[in-house]
Amino acid sequence: MAITAGMVKELREMTGAGMMDCKKALTATEGDMDKAVEFLREKGLATAQKKASRVAAEGLCKTLVSADEKNAVAVEVNAETDFVAKNEKFQEYVAQVAEQAMETEAADIEAFLAEPWKFDTTKTVQEALAGQISVIGENMNIRRFTKVNEPNGFVSSYTHMGGKIGVLVDVETDVVNDAVKEMAKNIAMQIAALNPKYTNRSEVSEEFIAHEKEILLAQIKNDPKESSKPEKVIEGMVNGRINKEMKEICLLDQVYVKAEDGKQAVAKYVEEVAKANNAKIAIKGFVRFETGEGIEKKEENFAEEVAKQIG
Repeated sequence: MAITAGMVKELREMTGAGMMDCKKALTATEGDMDKAVEFLREKGLATAQKKASRVAAEGLCKTLVSADEKNAVAVEVNAETDFVAKNEKFQEYVAQVAEQAMETEAADIEAFLAEPWKFDTTKTVQEALAGQISVIGENMNIRRFTKVNEPNGFVSSYTHMGGKIGVLVDVETDVVNDAVKEMAKNIAMQIAALNPKYTNRSEVSEEFIAHEKEILLAQIKNDPKESSKPEKVIEGMVNGRINKEMKEICLLDQVYVKAEDGKQAVAKYVEEVAKANNAKIAIKGFVRFETGEGIEKKEENFAEEVAKQIG
């Protein structure tokens, strides 16, 4: 029989399994909802849903770079507690996810979860994840992955605090030696520490700058001392503050953290390394994953939990 979107939606709501898994279950059971639920339970997908309402905001960021350093991937896999994130079994699983992501052609997480699991092709990535949830006993989530390819240089990686932060740096260069690699590693550490939003100013949209200027003008107008200043002075103040913000959010404009004079910009540091090694070097981009960023963590009140259980 024809499997409708409504049937898939209903099964998802009943089990919490992924869309492609629900469609597969309904197809295999010819649209029988009860049998489809059993199908998913047998695969471990419906069982995993029992834990799916629990917030998974801990976990690991993992980076993987190919042997020729031309390709790399960063992944984030979440769990509920830091205790599990330090578990060897969980770490091995995250390493496998990174291997899968390195080879995937999936454009998004949903397609990634639906493809065959490299380490047991009888299962999908989603089914393998459900199996891990059953074994480890916590809600888990493959949250995101990003691949980087640099044919005219190399990709450098850095992992901070055992996987709390994962960084990839895309370096285009005609010289690859220890000094250039050290420069790339230093920049990766800079990204981990100072969390820039852009590589350079050209990536910052005109809309963003216009919006920031509006906010700064409003702040000046609401300050009696500043609002009385001449228009040209106010314009200079706004541009000065925008320039200061760019130095905070753009990697190449940031002050290099290891600068001896405390003033040298990252762009100048790259320039110096290029000159010293007779190389052409361009930092084309970067990826920075931080575990749990943007996920609202549940605040535990243990006294309240005990009181509820006592009734």
